[in-house]
Amino acid sequence: MKELAEQLKELSDKGFIRPSSSPWGAPVLFVKKKDGSFWIFIDYQGLNKLTVKNCYPLPRIDDLFDQFQGSSVYSKIDLRPGYHQLRVREEDFLKTAFRERYGHYEFQVMPFGLTNAPAVFMDLMNQVYKPYLDKFMIVFIDDILIYSKDEKEHEEHLKAILELLKKKELYAKFSKCEFWFPKVQFLSHVIDKQGIHVDPAKNESVKDWTSPKSPTEIRKFLGLAGYYRRFIEGFSKIAKPMTKLTQKKVKFEWGDKQKQHFNY
Repeated sequence: MKELAEQLKELSDKGFIRPSSSPWGAPVLFVKKKDGSFWIFIDYQGLNKLTVKNCYPLPRIDDLFDQFQGSSVYSKIDLRPGYHQLRVREEDFLKTAFRERYGHYEFQVMPFGLTNAPAVFMDLMNQVYKPYLDKFMIVFIDDILIYSKDEKEHEEHLKAILELLKKKELYAKFSKCEFWFPKVQFLSHVIDKQGIHVDPAKNESVKDWTSPKSPTEIRKFLGLAGYYRRFIEGFSKIAKPMTKLTQKKVKFEWGDKQKQHFNY
């Protein structure tokens, strides 16, 4: 509870939230992060069901990664908390309200958990960086990667992006940024002048995965493995016996064929 109170105070001190008397009130959950700390997650399922969906497309990871040929120097910029840099229209503050033991609050900036948040932020990023996209930078929501063929070129590229960030008043989280690296981890891949590689940590996660015991567990496994399908020749064929078990009218029977393809 102490951590909840501290996070609420921080959000309030930054002007991100304020006390609310809204008829709306989404529940608050605590999600544990990798470092053992917790962050507030607001369950906006009710609001999201009533929201008209923004169909702005998010880029395909494979399309993003087709740009790096000839590059050897990389910098990564993280705009987190990116969504909080966009202000909500005042008449919509009340819809973002959430409730917890210390009171009732509403956001004045865009919170995480809204169904249209990724699309809205991606739209903004594409507008801001349109002159440079696919020339020497890619952006996926609030993650930016700058790539160059050498250090001299990288200096020019990095300067252009940082000046644009300053001009548009978009702020990076310095502790999450990496500058002037010959190798960088980005969107769960490792990128260097040799090309694009599977993140070793994710590779180990796939290797250590225990045999699925339900259709849900199969979907989780195939979701992770499928993220790297560009590196797996004949992925669809390998996954087919497992995918079949996720169908509604198919009885779940984990047999030798599934084991063989799972351990491929």
